[in-house]
Amino acid sequence: MNESTNQRVSITGMGIVSACGNDIDTVEKALMNGESGIGPFDLFPGIAPPGHIGGQCHEFTDSSMKKEYLRPQRKSIKVMCRDIQLGVASANLALAQSGMEPPTPDEDRTWLGVEFGADLMLSPPDVLFDAAAASRNAEGIPTDTVWGGKGLPKLEPLWLLKYLPNMPACHISIYARACGPSNSLTLEDANANLTLGESLRIIRRGQAEAMIAGTTGARLHVIKSINLTGLHEVADPKGADPKTVLKPFDKNRGGEVLGEGACAFILEKEDRALNRNANIYGYVLGIGSSCVRTVKEGPNPRQAVVNALRAAMRSAGIQPEEVGHINAHGCGSIKIDAAEAAAIREVFGDDLGSKIPVTSLKPFFGNCGSGSGALEIAGSILGLKNGIIFPTLNYSTPDPNCPLNIVHGEPLKTDNKIFINVNITRAGQASALVVECV
Repeated sequence: MNESTNQRVSITGMGIVSACGNDIDTVEKALMNGESGIGPFDLFPGIAPPGHIGGQCHEFTDSSMKKEYLRPQRKSIKVMCRDIQLGVASANLALAQSGMEPPTPDEDRTWLGVEFGADLMLSPPDVLFDAAAASRNAEGIPTDTVWGGKGLPKLEPLWLLKYLPNMPACHISIYARACGPSNSLTLEDANANLTLGESLRIIRRGQAEAMIAGTTGARLHVIKSINLTGLHEVADPKGADPKTVLKPFDKNRGGEVLGEGACAFILEKEDRALNRNANIYGYVLGIGSSCVRTVKEGPNPRQAVVNALRAAMRSAGIQPEEVGHINAHGCGSIKIDAAEAAAIREVFGDDLGSKIPVTSLKPFFGNCGSGSGALEIAGSILGLKNGIIFPTLNYSTPDPNCPLNIVHGEPLKTDNKIFINVNITRAGQASALVVECV
């Protein structure tokens, strides 16, 4: 089907579960006051990431899940790992916040679809221990030769359902009676822009009138934290205040800080939103994505971001000078921050590229992987609602390798309502989304 480019796609609901709170007002207040959610966490013992710090959703507890955030799915919580729980809760909150009527038990809403992103989900060691132990050979080493006969029976019967990255979309679709298009993306940090971008295209193609789009990520996980500490530059607090450790684009940055969180949006055709008198936060205008890597040199995040930014602006039909600010990936990595900065300067030119406001909100939430981009989009929307751009926390010393106009200190006043959100993966994938707020 061809896209109907004159059909505007509005954002009419947001649901947030984050280290800064689990409702829009609380998160908005934290962003406004510069209150980071990063600190010590208690999801598992030991010291997996350096200092055992991260952006934990402390208010998202077993009790609050059953009583509030996952009440409609309380019987299914046992087959949801934390990634799934966070994502489904964010969608529940978004649906309620949008004012959309709940479905009737026999209603099949073919006009509503789901596009949700998640990281790959890993089992904690204790879940697999009995199965691995039963599969040991005479030397005590687990082996696949006896896994099927002795190991597999030791797994909990519904084990697979608990760790599949397509399960957030499944649970959300069942509750919302969303019988329209459904898809699950697993592109790590690049997910959020792509879930909203594909939802934009689905609505423009006339395949749905509304979409539930969002992402979830839980990097505060005993196995993930260990893996990511090895794969990424993870910052070591070295006794410093955990809230000050993540320093995107700063000359003295030392790496990422891991986190967990989820955010979901309700996207609707503009005429549908207006007909039901929905509150419209803004409009999704365009999407761009790219993956650049070679066998010899590996990932090239700079070129991937260049490609994604240019594609997003073409998709939105805007010029660089129309962009009010960039919500950057800004993860605190020495290499990736520098690559992103170089890409922004290449696309916007040395003059505009040194002036356009750039911010990163990861110092508020930590790097939640797939969940980060959606939280960052929500952050820009909440800022522009108040006529400001929220600052990058902990930025104090400019880096010559990141020659950008980093918003820091106090929020920056603005009347330009268009922004681009950028996200990058360690594999060389990049995505960019253009949003215009009202």
